[in-house]
Amino acid sequence: MITTKEVKKEENKNVLSLFQSTQRVIQEALHKLGYKDDMFELLKEPIRMLTVRIPVRMDNGEVKIFTGYRAQHNDAIGPTKGGIRFHPEVTEEEVKALSIWMSLKCGIVDLPYGGGKGGIVCDPRSMSFRELERLSRGYVRAISQIVGPTKDIPAPDVFTNSQIMAWMMDEYSRIREFDSPGFITGKPLVLGGSHGRESATARGVTICIEEAVKKKGLTLQGARVIIQGFGNAGSFLASFMHEMGAKVVGISDAYGALYDPDGLDIDYLLSKRDSFGTVTNLFKQTISNEELLKSECDILVPAAISNQITVDNAHEIKAEIIVEAANGPTTLEATKILTERGKFLVPDVLASSGGVTVSYFEWVQNNQGYYWDEEEIDKKLRAIMKHSFENICQLSQKHQVDMRLAAYMVGVRRMAEASRLRGWI
Repeated sequence: MITTKEVKKEENKNVLSLFQSTQRVIQEALHKLGYKDDMFELLKEPIRMLTVRIPVRMDNGEVKIFTGYRAQHNDAIGPTKGGIRFHPEVTEEEVKALSIWMSLKCGIVDLPYGGGKGGIVCDPRSMSFRELERLSRGYVRAISQIVGPTKDIPAPDVFTNSQIMAWMMDEYSRIREFDSPGFITGKPLVLGGSHGRESATARGVTICIEEAVKKKGLTLQGARVIIQGFGNAGSFLASFMHEMGAKVVGISDAYGALYDPDGLDIDYLLSKRDSFGTVTNLFKQTISNEELLKSECDILVPAAISNQITVDNAHEIKAEIIVEAANGPTTLEATKILTERGKFLVPDVLASSGGVTVSYFEWVQNNQGYYWDEEEIDKKLRAIMKHSFENICQLSQKHQVDMRLAAYMVGVRRMAEASRLRGWI
């Protein structure tokens, strides 16, 4: 029998592999751009990594100690930016890898940021509202010296939301003794949040799907779409695809998947999903996530967790277009296989960059004290995503590399140049 400890060890090994594969692509991208090894040595790890211990008095009167992390990958361009996740499987290596990806995303969409990321090892699903508030405020107190509107700007991530951002902003404002909405993004609208923030990642993925469909000479109307994952990004994406005339034939969550070649009733599924994106447990006729990935479709969107498309199933992927909404859903070996098979793969660092783009809009609005409507947000987001998509496509063709390596080349170049011009290298 496999123990929990052995499972955890295997999970940590996979995360480390993910971190190492990220470093490998960065090294290759820097080599393609003509940089020397010293630049890779600078960019292969976060420039700053903080581990904190957070005491929280639970509702039963006991004090529980939580471990939290904050990684700041590179601040040569400007303040670092990235989400905070609450999850029982958060690790230091995962937070490091995610901070690097945030740097790449910011570089790809040309934002004045470096990448940051945070996380707390906890299970918010088993905590009360007030316990979550105490944990959120305790985390801000623990990291307050290295964050701020001009230092490092957090945002929501896995199992965190606008309410948690509101508590964190309030705690930071108390510490600094002035109202500071620009300290954090993803806030409620009434506290300086931005229109379009909640659906921003899915909106960015949708724009990438539209552009990829054009590149492949297909049409979105009637196209068969599978979305693996039905959380925030996945559910919004399903709604957008349905509204645009595509046929969503498959969706999944942590408990299984639903597939119907004639199309699923998306409105019904959205009305039945819970706050954690769970809906398949209401159905008897389900399939596994593994089976869903291999099912017939035109467009596949992995929007769940990492390492879903691997050497074991890459040869069986039937979709012509794969657009990554999750972080690291396709391994480097699988990327090579899909590219050789002529599949069009839009990498995560491009496809999921809509979230940080609208977070940037929120920060700008906070700084200037002037706020845009949703139409203005969508217009600005579309312009940035389309330009970034085309830029990466052109670089991919120019250097005869896959879209993932091209995206890394675009993303890493600004960091490298800023570091060089500052005299760090």
